[in-house]
Amino acid sequence: MKLHSMLGGALALALACQSDAGLAQQTAPATEAAGQGVGDIIVTAQRRKEKLQDLAVSATAFDTGSLAAKAVTNLSDLQNASPALSISDGGITQSINIRGIGLASNSPSVTAGVATYVDGLFQPPIVQGNSFYDLASVEVLRGPQGTLVGSNSTGGAIFINTQNPQLNKGLGGYATVGVGNYNSFQSEGAVNLPVSDTFGLRAAGFYRSHRSYYTSVGPVPTDAGKLQEGGGRLTAMWKPGSFQAIAKVSFNDRNTGGYAYRPILGTPFDAYRVGDIRTLSFDTPVANRERAFQASLELKQELASGIVLRSVTGYQNKRINALNDVDASTGPEGVAENYFAGEKVYTQEINIISPTAGRFDWILGGYFQRNDIRIRILQDQGGFPTDIIGGNQRTTTGLFAQGNYEIIPGLEAQLGARYSTYKATGYGDVTIGRGIPGFPTGGLAVASLAGEHKDSLATGKFALNWKIDRDNLLYALVARGYKPGGFNSPTSNFDPERVISYEAGWKSAFLHNRIRTQLSAFYNQYSNFQFNVVEPSTGFSGVENISTVKIKGVEAQVQGRFGGLGFDANVAFVDSHLASVTFVNTRQLGGANLGPQCPAGTPSSPPLCFDYRPFIQTTGGGPNLYAPRLTWGGGVEYEIPLGGEVRLTPRVNYAYVSEQFTYIGYSPLSDRLNPRGLLSAIVTLKLNDRLKVEAWGTNLTNKQYITGQLNSNEFYGAPREFGVKLDVTF
Repeated sequence: MKLHSMLGGALALALACQSDAGLAQQTAPATEAAGQGVGDIIVTAQRRKEKLQDLAVSATAFDTGSLAAKAVTNLSDLQNASPALSISDGGITQSINIRGIGLASNSPSVTAGVATYVDGLFQPPIVQGNSFYDLASVEVLRGPQGTLVGSNSTGGAIFINTQNPQLNKGLGGYATVGVGNYNSFQSEGAVNLPVSDTFGLRAAGFYRSHRSYYTSVGPVPTDAGKLQEGGGRLTAMWKPGSFQAIAKVSFNDRNTGGYAYRPILGTPFDAYRVGDIRTLSFDTPVANRERAFQASLELKQELASGIVLRSVTGYQNKRINALNDVDASTGPEGVAENYFAGEKVYTQEINIISPTAGRFDWILGGYFQRNDIRIRILQDQGGFPTDIIGGNQRTTTGLFAQGNYEIIPGLEAQLGARYSTYKATGYGDVTIGRGIPGFPTGGLAVASLAGEHKDSLATGKFALNWKIDRDNLLYALVARGYKPGGFNSPTSNFDPERVISYEAGWKSAFLHNRIRTQLSAFYNQYSNFQFNVVEPSTGFSGVENISTVKIKGVEAQVQGRFGGLGFDANVAFVDSHLASVTFVNTRQLGGANLGPQCPAGTPSSPPLCFDYRPFIQTTGGGPNLYAPRLTWGGGVEYEIPLGGEVRLTPRVNYAYVSEQFTYIGYSPLSDRLNPRGLLSAIVTLKLNDRLKVEAWGTNLTNKQYITGQLNSNEFYGAPREFGVKLDVTF
């Protein structure tokens, strides 16, 4: 692979240049020296550079060093380092939920409830498993972000920021190479090139691979669950005086060999499960490849008055190509699937940002986003084809404003408002019998994917923030968020989700900033919960507003630094209740299309018709989906001087997530992700400012656990992994 060779060359260059001065790797969040206590983290989620400890919002932020220390290498790993965050593997999508609010459906008609941004660009819910590399910071904001983020942030928002060129450094960069069990290999590198005092470039890339964690025993061999992933990014920055332009182009190519899943216990195909969770038995070839391209341009102009004009323009193209064994087994009624999904996203945001001097500061903005989505799903069940081919286009707009006014010294009122609009239109059909005599040549259309939906809503936030002294901040707020509705067919629409959140918090520092704490309590009223259910009259799954939810809880975080000793911990308690629901329990039906409800007295004959009546049930309510009641974790490290510049730093991390339900049947057998506690460790030998060696291990107790579910199948977490890597800066 060319990228692999390039990174090998980057490592050789790094070793050759080890004696050169200059550390070119930029770290966006500013941190203080360890001896001065806990370092300040600078975040930009509110379009300004602000200290996280002074920000009146529940949030967790990581710089590049803390991401590595906590073994965070991709989006899913963030749930092991941030309280009240749950990220469940759904194959096609990752269900990201904060405080039990986000995404509980993999339908392409449903939008995300936790807005994820990379370099200011909103990310669609597909192709989000990409590896992190050359990052500056990651910020996790909890609670509705209805003003500055707008729709799709009912649960919160995640901001991922990559490194920019540094103009005040010479030629430099870094390179990393490592190996581990499961034939794993990882390499990463970046080069910072300041062409002049006003123009600079930064190039970064990575390649990671490992063999599958699973043994294939089926009649069709597979290496599902392997990883071959590479990507690169080129950034250019021009900063002549008060003007700044940053352009970024990146690509990512990820091959996993197919979905490594098995039938869920208690579902129709669980009788065909073979061996333990590391054993796959497929009778259909599987494959999975995900590709992503992203380009962005950020322009900033600071006027003489201190007002900043900002523009962010973006384009993304994400694609999934997969071959799936839908029943994940050798069952006689299995379904083979050829799956494609593609999404192009065009975005534009404009901001006018005031300076912060004086008693009043503000921000104004406008937003435009268009998503073009295509799907092509070709299924075959016993020689009988079902085709789902179509797509839709979505347009989102927003106008917003937020102002902060200092009523008296230390007491600030914050008011934000946003008006969002959403429009979606779709096309396509579900057809059956393609190529079978007696059916039309292209198949018989049995359902339409066409439709149209429009909605709009005003959201926002009001807060009172009291800076008691330099070390203590109290705040209280009420915020409103919403997630757009959509359509299933020309005659079936569903409404937006809405949430009202009440929150109070306290941020403090003790012992001359050697300990910092964050504490918050919240109560959410959440309506129109969107979820996939089967409509018996047609037999097809569609999204409906099935219930309301009430959620309340508390969160606490602490960070400490005493010389060489550093530690952090977090905990969240979330109590949620989803009201009673009547539905067809599809866990007992498998993932195939069974046809419409059979007429009275007609026996089931899928896919022509099926009797759903024995499978209709009513729940008495339960916790919201993907809402663990308890999450907690933390880490501790100690830096040991070994003479000269040599330092040895061992660190241990632990993360616990309690049980969470994935389906409204609340079966402890088929609808639940069991609680899990994961232990990881890293030992860093720092030889000097430019060279270090690390030994690492994740899931050290080799915990076996389920990470998510898709239809009637379940995914599993990685087993114990360990390895070593070499990091060089130049």
